[in-house]
Amino acid sequence: MEFITVDLSEFIGTITFNHDRKRNALGRALINEVIKALNDLVYQKARVIVLRAKAGAKVWSAGHDVGELSQPGRDPLTYDDPLEQAIRAIQRCPAPVIAMVEGSVWGGACELAFVCDILIGTEKTSFTITPARLGIPYNLTGILHVLNTLGMPLAREMFFTAQPVTGERAARIGILNHLVPVAELEEFTYAMARQIVQNSPISISVIKEQLQILGNALPLSPEAFERIQALRRLVYNSKDYREGQKAFLEKRPPVFGGE
Repeated sequence: MEFITVDLSEFIGTITFNHDRKRNALGRALINEVIKALNDLVYQKARVIVLRAKAGAKVWSAGHDVGELSQPGRDPLTYDDPLEQAIRAIQRCPAPVIAMVEGSVWGGACELAFVCDILIGTEKTSFTITPARLGIPYNLTGILHVLNTLGMPLAREMFFTAQPVTGERAARIGILNHLVPVAELEEFTYAMARQIVQNSPISISVIKEQLQILGNALPLSPEAFERIQALRRLVYNSKDYREGQKAFLEKRPPVFGGE
Protein backbone atom coordinates (compact mmCIF):
# COMPACT_ATOMS: atom_id res chain seq x y z
CA MET A 1 0.00 0.00 0.00
CA GLU A 2 1.31 3.45 -0.95
CA PHE A 3 -1.22 5.81 0.63
CA ILE A 4 -2.44 3.88 3.68
CA THR A 5 -1.15 1.37 6.20
CA VAL A 6 -3.14 -1.66 7.35
CA ASP A 7 -2.93 -3.74 10.50
CA LEU A 8 -4.93 -6.59 12.04
CA SER A 9 -4.54 -7.66 15.66
CA GLU A 10 -6.93 -9.67 17.83
CA PHE A 11 -9.81 -9.23 15.34
CA ILE A 12 -9.33 -5.44 15.27
CA GLY A 13 -8.38 -4.03 11.88
CA THR A 14 -6.80 -0.61 11.45
CA ILE A 15 -6.65 1.47 8.26
CA THR A 16 -4.42 4.53 8.64
CA PHE A 17 -4.33 7.34 6.08
CA ASN A 18 -0.69 7.90 5.13
CA HIS A 19 -0.61 10.58 2.43
CA ASP A 20 0.74 13.65 4.21
CA ARG A 21 1.73 15.43 1.02
CA LYS A 22 -1.93 15.85 0.07
CA ARG A 23 -3.29 15.94 3.64
CA ASN A 24 -4.92 12.57 3.06
CA ALA A 25 -7.07 13.90 0.23
CA LEU A 26 -9.48 11.27 -1.03
CA GLY A 27 -8.04 10.69 -4.47
CA ARG A 28 -8.76 7.64 -6.57
CA ALA A 29 -5.55 5.81 -5.63
CA LEU A 30 -5.96 6.28 -1.88
CA ILE A 31 -9.63 5.30 -2.00
CA ASN A 32 -8.90 2.16 -4.02
CA GLU A 33 -6.45 1.13 -1.30
CA VAL A 34 -9.02 1.80 1.43
CA ILE A 35 -11.64 -0.32 -0.34
CA LYS A 36 -9.17 -3.15 -0.87
CA ALA A 37 -8.10 -2.97 2.79
CA LEU A 38 -11.72 -3.13 3.97
CA ASN A 39 -12.35 -6.21 1.84
CA ASP A 40 -9.12 -7.87 2.95
CA LEU A 41 -9.80 -7.23 6.63
CA VAL A 42 -13.30 -8.68 6.35
CA TYR A 43 -11.85 -11.74 4.60
CA GLN A 44 -9.36 -12.05 7.46
CA LYS A 45 -12.26 -12.07 9.96
CA ALA A 46 -11.82 -8.60 11.44
CA ARG A 47 -14.75 -7.92 13.78
CA VAL A 48 -14.25 -4.17 13.97
CA ILE A 49 -12.22 -1.73 11.84
CA VAL A 50 -10.69 1.59 12.94
CA LEU A 51 -10.28 4.28 10.26
CA ARG A 52 -7.76 6.91 11.30
CA ALA A 53 -4.99 9.33 10.37
CA LYS A 54 -1.48 9.08 11.76
CA ALA A 55 -1.01 10.06 15.40
CA GLY A 56 -0.65 13.82 15.75
CA ALA A 57 -2.30 14.59 12.40
CA LYS A 58 -3.62 18.14 12.03
CA VAL A 59 -5.86 17.04 9.14
CA TRP A 60 -7.73 13.73 9.25
CA SER A 61 -8.56 14.16 5.57
CA ALA A 62 -8.78 17.17 3.27
CA GLY A 63 -11.72 15.63 1.42
CA HIS A 64 -12.20 14.97 -2.27
CA ASP A 65 -9.09 15.54 -4.38
CA VAL A 66 -10.18 18.67 -6.26
CA GLY A 67 -7.71 17.93 -9.04
CA GLU A 68 -9.72 14.82 -9.90
CA LEU A 69 -13.11 16.52 -10.16
CA SER A 70 -14.86 16.42 -13.54
CA GLN A 71 -14.61 19.34 -15.92
CA PRO A 72 -17.58 21.74 -16.28
CA GLY A 73 -20.57 20.16 -18.00
CA ARG A 74 -20.08 16.80 -16.33
CA ASP A 75 -21.44 15.61 -12.99
CA PRO A 76 -18.54 15.77 -10.48
CA LEU A 77 -20.06 13.25 -8.04
CA THR A 78 -21.58 10.37 -9.93
CA TYR A 79 -22.56 6.95 -8.60
CA ASP A 80 -19.18 5.59 -9.73
CA ASP A 81 -17.09 8.38 -8.19
CA PRO A 82 -14.32 6.83 -6.04
CA LEU A 83 -15.53 8.64 -2.92
CA GLU A 84 -19.03 7.25 -3.39
CA GLN A 85 -17.55 3.77 -3.83
CA ALA A 86 -15.65 4.12 -0.55
CA ILE A 87 -18.76 5.29 1.27
CA ARG A 88 -20.72 2.27 0.02
CA ALA A 89 -17.84 -0.02 1.02
CA ILE A 90 -18.01 1.28 4.60
CA GLN A 91 -21.78 0.99 4.70
CA ARG A 92 -21.72 -2.56 3.34
CA CYS A 93 -18.82 -3.69 5.51
CA PRO A 94 -20.28 -6.30 7.90
CA ALA A 95 -17.89 -5.20 10.66
CA PRO A 96 -18.51 -1.89 12.47
CA VAL A 97 -16.18 0.89 11.31
CA ILE A 98 -14.98 3.35 13.96
CA ALA A 99 -13.74 6.73 12.71
CA MET A 100 -10.96 7.82 15.07
CA VAL A 101 -10.94 11.47 14.11
CA GLU A 102 -7.83 13.41 15.03
CA GLY A 103 -7.54 16.77 13.30
CA SER A 104 -9.83 18.58 10.88
CA VAL A 105 -12.18 16.93 8.40
CA TRP A 106 -13.01 18.70 5.15
CA GLY A 107 -15.54 18.37 2.35
CA GLY A 108 -16.30 14.84 1.22
CA ALA A 109 -14.26 13.44 4.10
CA CYS A 110 -17.08 14.62 6.39
CA GLU A 111 -19.46 12.32 4.56
CA LEU A 112 -16.93 9.49 4.75
CA ALA A 113 -16.68 9.98 8.51
CA PHE A 114 -20.45 10.37 8.94
CA VAL A 115 -21.19 6.97 7.37
CA CYS A 116 -18.84 5.25 9.82
CA ASP A 117 -20.70 3.48 12.59
CA ILE A 118 -19.04 5.26 15.54
CA LEU A 119 -17.11 8.56 15.60
CA ILE A 120 -14.61 9.41 18.32
CA GLY A 121 -12.78 12.73 18.33
CA THR A 122 -10.95 15.33 20.40
CA GLU A 123 -11.06 19.05 21.06
CA LYS A 124 -8.83 19.41 17.97
CA THR A 125 -11.39 17.67 15.76
CA SER A 126 -13.52 19.81 13.44
CA PHE A 127 -15.85 19.23 10.49
CA THR A 128 -16.25 21.59 7.53
CA ILE A 129 -18.55 20.89 4.57
CA THR A 130 -17.10 22.83 1.64
CA PRO A 131 -18.95 22.39 -1.71
CA ALA A 132 -20.22 25.99 -1.61
CA ARG A 133 -16.61 27.22 -1.41
CA LEU A 134 -15.86 25.41 -4.66
CA GLY A 135 -19.14 25.92 -6.49
CA ILE A 136 -19.86 22.17 -6.45
CA PRO A 137 -23.37 20.64 -6.45
CA TYR A 138 -23.50 17.97 -3.76
CA ASN A 139 -25.11 14.69 -4.76
CA LEU A 140 -28.39 13.27 -3.49
CA THR A 141 -26.98 10.35 -1.50
CA GLY A 142 -24.35 12.60 0.06
CA ILE A 143 -26.95 15.09 1.25
CA LEU A 144 -28.98 12.21 2.70
CA HIS A 145 -25.93 10.95 4.60
CA VAL A 146 -25.36 14.43 6.02
CA LEU A 147 -29.05 14.83 6.92
CA ASN A 148 -29.10 11.48 8.69
CA THR A 149 -26.17 12.62 10.83
CA LEU A 150 -26.86 16.30 11.38
CA GLY A 151 -30.56 16.91 10.92
CA MET A 152 -31.94 19.68 8.71
CA PRO A 153 -31.03 22.85 10.71
CA LEU A 154 -27.34 22.05 11.11
CA ALA A 155 -27.06 20.60 7.60
CA ARG A 156 -28.29 23.91 6.22
CA GLU A 157 -25.85 25.87 8.33
CA MET A 158 -22.84 23.74 7.39
CA PHE A 159 -23.64 23.62 3.67
CA PHE A 160 -24.46 27.34 3.44
CA THR A 161 -21.64 28.79 5.57
CA ALA A 162 -18.85 26.26 4.88
CA GLN A 163 -17.60 27.05 8.38
CA PRO A 164 -16.16 24.45 10.78
CA VAL A 165 -18.04 22.76 13.59
CA THR A 166 -15.66 22.23 16.49
CA GLY A 167 -15.16 18.92 18.23
CA GLU A 168 -16.86 20.22 21.36
CA ARG A 169 -19.96 21.28 19.44
CA ALA A 170 -19.90 18.09 17.35
CA ALA A 171 -20.05 16.03 20.54
CA ARG A 172 -22.80 18.19 22.02
CA ILE A 173 -25.09 17.80 19.00
CA GLY A 174 -24.37 14.13 18.43
CA ILE A 175 -21.97 14.04 15.46
CA LEU A 176 -19.29 12.53 17.69
CA ASN A 177 -20.19 9.61 19.91
CA HIS A 178 -17.37 10.56 22.27
CA LEU A 179 -15.05 13.53 22.80
CA VAL A 180 -11.84 12.60 24.60
CA PRO A 181 -8.49 14.29 25.29
CA VAL A 182 -5.95 13.90 22.49
CA ALA A 183 -3.62 11.91 24.74
CA GLU A 184 -6.39 9.39 25.44
CA LEU A 185 -7.85 9.08 21.92
CA GLU A 186 -6.08 5.92 20.85
CA GLU A 187 -6.51 4.12 24.17
CA PHE A 188 -10.22 5.00 24.33
CA THR A 189 -10.89 4.00 20.72
CA TYR A 190 -9.22 0.61 20.95
CA ALA A 191 -10.87 -0.10 24.30
CA MET A 192 -14.22 0.33 22.58
CA ALA A 193 -13.05 -1.83 19.67
CA ARG A 194 -12.16 -4.60 22.14
CA GLN A 195 -15.64 -4.35 23.66
CA ILE A 196 -17.17 -4.83 20.22
CA VAL A 197 -14.93 -7.83 19.52
CA GLN A 198 -16.34 -9.58 22.58
CA ASN A 199 -19.86 -9.54 21.10
CA SER A 200 -21.44 -11.74 18.42
CA PRO A 201 -20.14 -10.68 14.99
CA ILE A 202 -23.12 -12.18 13.16
CA SER A 203 -25.57 -10.34 15.40
CA ILE A 204 -23.68 -7.06 14.91
CA SER A 205 -23.47 -7.44 11.12
CA VAL A 206 -27.21 -8.09 10.83
CA ILE A 207 -28.10 -5.17 13.11
CA LYS A 208 -25.75 -2.91 11.15
CA GLU A 209 -27.48 -3.75 7.87
CA GLN A 210 -30.94 -3.31 9.43
CA LEU A 211 -29.96 0.14 10.69
CA GLN A 212 -28.59 1.00 7.25
CA ILE A 213 -31.82 0.00 5.51
CA LEU A 214 -34.01 1.86 7.99
CA GLY A 215 -31.82 4.96 7.90
CA ASN A 216 -32.34 5.26 4.14
CA ALA A 217 -36.07 4.45 4.19
CA LEU A 218 -37.18 7.86 2.95
CA PRO A 219 -39.63 7.94 0.00
CA LEU A 220 -38.66 10.04 -3.02
CA SER A 221 -40.87 10.40 -6.07
CA PRO A 222 -39.39 10.10 -9.59
CA GLU A 223 -40.41 13.73 -10.19
CA ALA A 224 -38.53 14.90 -7.11
CA PHE A 225 -35.44 12.92 -8.13
CA GLU A 226 -35.46 14.46 -11.62
CA ARG A 227 -35.85 17.94 -10.13
CA ILE A 228 -32.83 17.37 -7.90
CA GLN A 229 -30.74 16.18 -10.84
CA ALA A 230 -31.77 19.25 -12.86
CA LEU A 231 -30.73 21.52 -9.98
CA ARG A 232 -27.33 19.83 -9.79
CA ARG A 233 -26.79 20.22 -13.56
CA LEU A 234 -27.42 23.94 -13.15
CA VAL A 235 -24.38 24.11 -10.86
CA TYR A 236 -21.87 21.94 -12.68
CA ASN A 237 -22.60 23.76 -15.94
CA SER A 238 -22.03 27.13 -14.28
CA LYS A 239 -19.20 29.67 -14.34
CA ASP A 240 -19.05 29.37 -10.54
CA TYR A 241 -18.10 25.70 -10.87
CA ARG A 242 -15.19 26.60 -13.15
CA GLU A 243 -14.15 29.47 -10.89
CA GLY A 244 -14.21 27.31 -7.75
CA GLN A 245 -11.81 24.74 -9.18
CA LYS A 246 -9.55 27.36 -10.74
CA ALA A 247 -9.32 29.37 -7.52
CA PHE A 248 -8.52 26.28 -5.46
CA LEU A 249 -5.71 25.22 -7.78
CA GLU A 250 -4.36 28.80 -7.87
CA LYS A 251 -4.56 29.01 -4.04
CA ARG A 252 -6.68 32.17 -3.99
CA PRO A 253 -10.18 33.07 -2.75
CA PRO A 254 -12.82 32.38 -5.39
CA VAL A 255 -14.86 35.24 -6.86
CA PHE A 256 -18.31 33.85 -7.50
CA GLY A 257 -20.79 35.66 -9.75
CA GLY A 258 -23.77 33.42 -9.18
CA GLU A 259 -23.97 32.30 -12.79
